[in-house]
Amino acid sequence: MLQAVQSQHFQALPGQDGTLYLPDGSALSIHIEHFEEVPSAKMRHSERMPFSLEFSSRVPTDFVDGLCALHLPELGRVEDIFVSRMPAMGRDPRLGYFCISFN
Repeated sequence: MLQAVQSQHFQALPGQDGTLYLPDGSALSIHIEHFEEVPSAKMRHSERMPFSLEFSSRVPTDFVDGLCALHLPELGRVEDIFVSRMPAMGRDPRLGYFCISFN
């Protein structure tokens, strides 16, 4: 399923709320903040445009990183997406700030 994920599946998501399904099966309410294509990271033989998605939790969370699931409007629930936590850096330290990168 991850091979089918393309940048266009994420382009319309910034500004929307969603649910991130954590490795333990729990659901975390999130707000999607930023989407960015990264053409300079494109591999020579790959058709996918690399991109990243940044989002924050709506509630405090201890989750740090791991394989999660996310519902995408065109694809349904996509499993095994690796999510990484980013430092709060001046933002509300009670919330979680996360990034997904696709190459």
